[in-house]
Amino acid sequence: MNNINRSKPLRAGRLMIALGFALGAASAAAQPVKEQAAMQAEQTLSASRQAIGPIAAFAASGDMPKLKTALGHGLDAGLNISECKEILVQLYAYAGFPRSLNALTALMQVLDERKQRGVVDAPGRDPAPAQTGEALLASGTANQTRLVGAPVKGPVFAFAPAIDAFLKTHLFGDIFNRDNLDWQSRELATVAVLAALSGVEPQLQSHVRVSINVGITRPQLRQFIQVLATQVDAATAQRAQAALDNI
Repeated sequence: MNNINRSKPLRAGRLMIALGFALGAASAAAQPVKEQAAMQAEQTLSASRQAIGPIAAFAASGDMPKLKTALGHGLDAGLNISECKEILVQLYAYAGFPRSLNALTALMQVLDERKQRGVVDAPGRDPAPAQTGEALLASGTANQTRLVGAPVKGPVFAFAPAIDAFLKTHLFGDIFNRDNLDWQSRELATVAVLAALSGVEPQLQSHVRVSINVGITRPQLRQFIQVLATQVDAATAQRAQAALDNI
């Protein structure tokens, strides 16, 4: 009788040890899976961010039929109206007002067609109030430094100080202070716009580098370039790939 009583805690102890080993093994097996999932997330762009490439590229090239299709895909992938609008507003800083105005008109048409079909697109939100004066110059200069990774200087800015002021106050101040589109998405849009244009390779390479500075990984950029190759054209993808290869 006493022998039986002593064996119960012994068996219970062995069971707990075995259970501990099993749980430990399961935890150890789960850890690489979690790490693999995290690595996979770092290498993959969301569907909405992938959709930015064709939208920006076709807007820059002025291909309105393909832009409308790309906008529809982007809205279906999760971009809201404010984000689509902002991508096309920002376009003017790199491809000019005519391309931007035409692209915004195309977006209006797409939204109207979708509304007639009963599609309800998320409106998104308005950007933060704009700054002015010295506050605008200070925030624009800080934004530019943060994006590039260092204060921006060069002979062209000494030669034409006005362009330096416009870049700091308007592009990096007025535009990059608008928080209805995050900086990573802005840079992906800029890369696609510049890749769609010929003769702006130095600026394209600069913005590929800025994309990395704001957290877009090289695998994500390679995926983005593959989207440009399959959904836009080979030349656009090749320019983007060459810029990435030179960094």
